Amino acid sequence: MGKAAVAATFAPAAQAALAAFPIEPDGLELVAMAENITWRVTDRRDGTPWVLKLHRPWYHTRDELISERVWVRALAEAGVAVPLPLRTCTGEEFVSVVVPQTGERRLAGMTRWTDGRIMAAAMREGADPQTVETWFEQLGALSACMHEQAARWQAPAGFTRPALDADGFMGDAPHWGPFWEHPSLTSGERQLFLATRRRLATMLERMSRDPSVYSVIHADMHPGNILIDDGRLTVIDFDDAAWGWYAYDMAVVLMNYQGGPHLAAFERAYLGGYRSVRPIAAEVLALVPLFRLIRGLAQIGWYHQRPEIRPPRFDELKALTLEQCAALGRSFGPSL
Repeated sequence: MGKAAVAATFAPAAQAALAAFPIEPDGLELVAMAENITWRVTDRRDGTPWVLKLHRPWYHTRDELISERVWVRALAEAGVAVPLPLRTCTGEEFVSVVVPQTGERRLAGMTRWTDGRIMAAAMREGADPQTVETWFEQLGALSACMHEQAARWQAPAGFTRPALDADGFMGDAPHWGPFWEHPSLTSGERQLFLATRRRLATMLERMSRDPSVYSVIHADMHPGNILIDDGRLTVIDFDDAAWGWYAYDMAVVLMNYQGGPHLAAFERAYLGGYRSVRPIAAEVLALVPLFRLIRGLAQIGWYHQRPEIRPPRFDELKALTLEQCAALGRSFGPSL
């Protein structure tokens, strides 16, 4: 569905949702049409820009979405730059609206618009490596601030988010889809994925869940979800926030740059920034390559559930993930 068709389909629901919030909307601009349908809207009273998001109906429950906002507000109180949510006129976090053309019901929520350039886009547009290293150093410090907040935070009663644990990654119905069933896999590749799944499930089951290493994480904090404005970094899109290991969060940051000419420098900058805020135990750092593999498998599962998406670098992702699976097998042997 093209942008014009998406706008025509979802604009009535967006307009209906806006009536529930304490703003006077001036225009409605479609800015993203991925899993969630996202709009920019301006309050005509003071020119404040806001984001209106129509959440996909099958991904999160209302309680999970409310819990996401609870954590975002806690991060803001801890000094982390995040988009602040806006409640409805009656104090609710979300309003339920019907999309007339499809008949589906979606939850709609609003957050403050954050100015800035997407870090990933700035990198693609040719930002010099030294500047990018500075961004990664700042991103490392930002990650550490979030992990420090999560390690010390006591989630309130009723807080609920998915768990990216052994079952969430390697169970019968993993959170991002059964990666071993992707149609591009040969029989041999599928068997390798299944063997890797068994090994990883065993390893994850043995890992500590002490708050010093495992708590609420962003789970998708790659440079595509980082805004840069006048040297200040803001993390956005908490849609995938979950219970999980901090090492997974760290692996996601550098996942897209594996094999790139500047990966080592970016990694050093990121870890240096992280250590400026929070120490990294050697055993946690040793897990980052393992979680890069897990991220690769999760991405393949995600693409399996969305066959309409044709990623330009899927073959590269698959080849690298298969290589890492083979290396894991050689390291630990077939009995694990």
